[in-house]
Amino acid sequence: MNSRGRKRGQKRRANAFMVLGTGSDVGKSLITAALCRYLARRGIAVAPFKAQNMSLNSAVTPDGKEIGRAQALQAEAAGIVPSVDMNPILLKPSSSDGAQVVLHGERFGTVHAADYRGRNRERFWSAVLESYERLAAEYDAIVLEGAGSPAEINLRDGDIVNMAMAHAADARCMLVGDIDRGGVFAAIYGTLALLDERDRARIAGFTINKFRGERSLLEPGILEIEKLCERRCYGVLPYLKNLQLDEEDSLSLERRRLGAPWHARRDDDRLRIAVLAFPYIANFTDFESLAAEPSLELRYTDRSEDIANADLAILPGSKNTIADLQWLRERRLDSALRGAGSILAICGGMQMLGRQIADPHGVEAGGTHAGLAILPLSTVMLSEKTTKCVRGTLTVTGAPIRGYEIHVGATVYDAESLPFAEIHDNGAAERRRDGVRSEDGRIVGTYVHGLFDDDIFRHEYLQRLRAFLGMNAATEWRFVARDRERSLDELADVVERELDLDSFFYRET
Repeated sequence: MNSRGRKRGQKRRANAFMVLGTGSDVGKSLITAALCRYLARRGIAVAPFKAQNMSLNSAVTPDGKEIGRAQALQAEAAGIVPSVDMNPILLKPSSSDGAQVVLHGERFGTVHAADYRGRNRERFWSAVLESYERLAAEYDAIVLEGAGSPAEINLRDGDIVNMAMAHAADARCMLVGDIDRGGVFAAIYGTLALLDERDRARIAGFTINKFRGERSLLEPGILEIEKLCERRCYGVLPYLKNLQLDEEDSLSLERRRLGAPWHARRDDDRLRIAVLAFPYIANFTDFESLAAEPSLELRYTDRSEDIANADLAILPGSKNTIADLQWLRERRLDSALRGAGSILAICGGMQMLGRQIADPHGVEAGGTHAGLAILPLSTVMLSEKTTKCVRGTLTVTGAPIRGYEIHVGATVYDAESLPFAEIHDNGAAERRRDGVRSEDGRIVGTYVHGLFDDDIFRHEYLQRLRAFLGMNAATEWRFVARDRERSLDELADVVERELDLDSFFYRET
């Protein structure tokens, strides 16, 4: 691999390395990020790439395009600016068999699984290859990430993200298995067994992830599976706790629903924050920074007791606002909301708190639907999608805020309503309002995602909330930007120490 000394404009295919998994949520995204950081620290111009990502968590690039959250983190690990070419296709599930397709960072439309895999496949494959070739001409190395498992035999014909991409990029592949969920040896063996000979030849070796315990107990199994698969084990990665890095897969939410229901009597002085766990919850990474704060307990929940006894109930973003509003009502969580100490609603969550949501173009369900009538606003769903990075100031304190918007609704606020913030678009002198707040500040709605990633805003918000609730001031804080850098370096250090990366990155001759 060459260093950053190559001049721009020289055309040469990059070295390609790919992280595949035995299934979803085995750690592919973070291992890809670690490999990007490892190579970048050695002066190699490296970029991440995932042909197709299915996630309700997304990020906005500096030029206002939408990509998967994991690829934005991987670009950060590589020390480069994220771009749409790193994730040319993003699928955002909006029903049991349909998803919104984001193509090259912009809304393409909503398609059903059969259509996506059928008549649209060639168009999307062409877009994937265009993006990859642009990256390959620019960088010395590309670290690709697969999706789910490459051995889903029912999906093989329409594949554009796993082995088809590995062949197109001429990538050397590492297969990752998760030992924490059990059955890792069977998963590795079964994955390789289900691949055809050409695909199997791409897999240079495997890595075992999320191991807890005594390594020597694994050795007999590793030796046996290496013989059976005729592949080397690159190493074993430990289960890493307290990494302050985004978890993109919705499966990670299941690990955060634990704990007895909250009741009126509390056992400690921590804030209770309940995030409503909508079926189509979007951008739950908005709350990763909050969850890291030691002065609070944050949980994703659909229990009335948790919401009614929360100090702060959060209605997050939604990929299907109308369906999630109906879900909320069916569980009578609207009544529980009124008992919470305070309420924060973001994007789709804010739309739900208004008087009504009209969907004249059938973006979601069509028709007009009554909201919860907690905030003085109404929303109309539009065919066009808004995606932009934003900066502004809070109307109450004048404090700066920054984040991003991703929404398809246009909201009209009642004339007498109080705005949450004023937004500057691209440094323009003219400001526009964002959101709404109740007079006492107990209830707030906003379109701005990512507010809590800013340390100053997060700390001040939590201190004001504690004061409003009559609680003592917090004495210990987390600093996200610093912790993210520390976590990326720690992750890369562990991968470098535990894996034989020379064998993976440099082919034997």
